[in-house]
Amino acid sequence: MKSLHIAILMITFTLGACNNGKNVKNQQNNKQNGPQVVEGTIVKPTLLQHSITVSGTVKSFEETVLMPDVSGRVVTLNLPEGQFIKKGTLLVKLFDGDLQATLRKLQTQLEIARQTKKRQTELLTVNGISELEYDQTTLQVNSISDDIEVLKAQISKTEVLAPYDGVIGLKNISIGAQVTPGTPLTTIRQTNQMKLDFSVPEKYIDEISEGKIVRFTIQGKDSSFSARIIAAEGGVEATTRNLRVRAVVSRQDPSLSPGVFATVEVPLAITPNALMIPTQAVIPSERNKKVIVARGGKAIFVTIETGTRNSQDIEVVSGLKAGDTIVTTGVLFLKPNSPLKFSKIR
Repeated sequence: MKSLHIAILMITFTLGACNNGKNVKNQQNNKQNGPQVVEGTIVKPTLLQHSITVSGTVKSFEETVLMPDVSGRVVTLNLPEGQFIKKGTLLVKLFDGDLQATLRKLQTQLEIARQTKKRQTELLTVNGISELEYDQTTLQVNSISDDIEVLKAQISKTEVLAPYDGVIGLKNISIGAQVTPGTPLTTIRQTNQMKLDFSVPEKYIDEISEGKIVRFTIQGKDSSFSARIIAAEGGVEATTRNLRVRAVVSRQDPSLSPGVFATVEVPLAITPNALMIPTQAVIPSERNKKVIVARGGKAIFVTIETGTRNSQDIEVVSGLKAGDTIVTTGVLFLKPNSPLKFSKIR
């Protein structure tokens, strides 16, 4: 009797295990055959501002490496590093003692010649001298005057003046240094206004026009800046096939230092009824791009053509129409004609 009881229990346990296995299998089959829960979005027409993003550089509106015109020894040095100076300020003076001595000598000679000419003018009125002597004295006065002007020009070359209002950079020389016309003394930058240089591919040449506003950002700064295009190069560069463009920064900001890298956004044409969809909804392949459209509660794979893309969305130029509901999550796990169930539609 005991053996029979044990046998009955074993048979009951085996039947129960088989039933449980069938129930689990049936639940899995039901789960697989049930609709896939996904999220979606309704395609709506929107205003799209086409644009391209290129690299640029912020520069001083004017920047000049100052060098002397002649060789000589530095006797006066006025280069306040990092300080603003006015146009015409004397920055560097070279030794000109010999030129100054020659100038004083010529000025004395000029004064003597003028006095001689004055006396000869009185004598000429009474025929005391010939006109030839008077003309020679006049030529002497003019010649000495010209020599003085030449000498003054030579003296002016021993002075380096600020060509415009600007900020002085780091000085490269010290007092007493011997310099030549190729010696860089310092750099002066006009920073009260900045310019932005960038390049655009040749196919966008028609989109570049004087007065157009572009926006740009710099590293380490969350806010963006605007600039107005003032000019473009006369032709496309043969090596890069790009057109160089220059713009003036609209507003001065202390964070805009000359030479910083800029990411420039150039606005292009406007599409009034563009169809924009999230980029994660697009299924890329070797030959084309597809999206999953919900039709009749099932997943329909549709081939599309795309256009402009931004950080989150991409433009669809063909394959979809306004009002279509597309799948945005779980697109890699769906098969054609799979049943769908949306948990959220935006």
